[in-house]
Amino acid sequence: MANLKTITEESQYKAELEAAGSRLVVVDFMAEWCQPCLRMGPVLKEFALRYPNAVFLKVDVDQQADIASRENVSSLPTFILFKLKCKIDQMKGADAVGLEAKIKEHYVSGDGDGSGGDSAVPGQLDLTAFIVKSNCECLNEDNQFTWENALKNDDSVLKSDCDEQIILGLSFRTNVKLHSLVIRGPRSCGPKTVKLFSNLTNGLDFDSAQSKEPTQTIIMTEDDIEQGKPQTLKYVKFQNVHNVTMFIQDNQEGTELTEVTRVQFFGSPISITNMEEFKRVSGTKGEAHF
Repeated sequence: MANLKTITEESQYKAELEAAGSRLVVVDFMAEWCQPCLRMGPVLKEFALRYPNAVFLKVDVDQQADIASRENVSSLPTFILFKLKCKIDQMKGADAVGLEAKIKEHYVSGDGDGSGGDSAVPGQLDLTAFIVKSNCECLNEDNQFTWENALKNDDSVLKSDCDEQIILGLSFRTNVKLHSLVIRGPRSCGPKTVKLFSNLTNGLDFDSAQSKEPTQTIIMTEDDIEQGKPQTLKYVKFQNVHNVTMFIQDNQEGTELTEVTRVQFFGSPISITNMEEFKRVSGTKGEAHF
């Protein structure tokens, strides 16, 4: 099975992460003496068949203790998910349902080789997988149509509640360089004036959003939001971003409520797994450190 491999040395681990590019990589840290690990073996094979554009790697912690230590593996089995060599998620325990849920969350059926050919913005990565949902918030959202819908590639929608304005704060799991932004919505009630604020230390309210100087203001056209045209950001101002707050000030036709069908930031993560930093930890080679 081409997309399921067993790691036999550190150099192979490094090479597989690099070769995966923007494809999802699922690493199974396991041991032959671990019964829950053995139960997950056939499950991983099934997932490799079900998700052919993902890469699945098995790492025996007894044979590759240095890799396990570098990745801070403390219990078995542990599954770590990567994109562009950056950790984007993790799960401990033999939970097949939970693991598949995480794979579905980060898997893209058209994932390519990282060159950007399948991306809406060539050469840039869709950073949706790097958003930490638990650290995000949205003000003036309709409870029936919440902000999470704007991150999904389906027909769901984010709607404002009391008026046309929305504040959406997004946090990334690692610092990123932001290159461009895509916002989709209906021609009539999709966003028009969008103000972006990077690396705010305190939350933004509507009064401060009106008065505070934004990092960048974008004026969207009806074609922009209907066709999802990428809006290029001021690259020098978005070089080391941990969080970004979006203030949607109004919509295209001044309707009472605003609707957003998709929000996508494109760019690249700064902190990636540096396999060159792998060094021998104290202890005997092959000894698992838990």
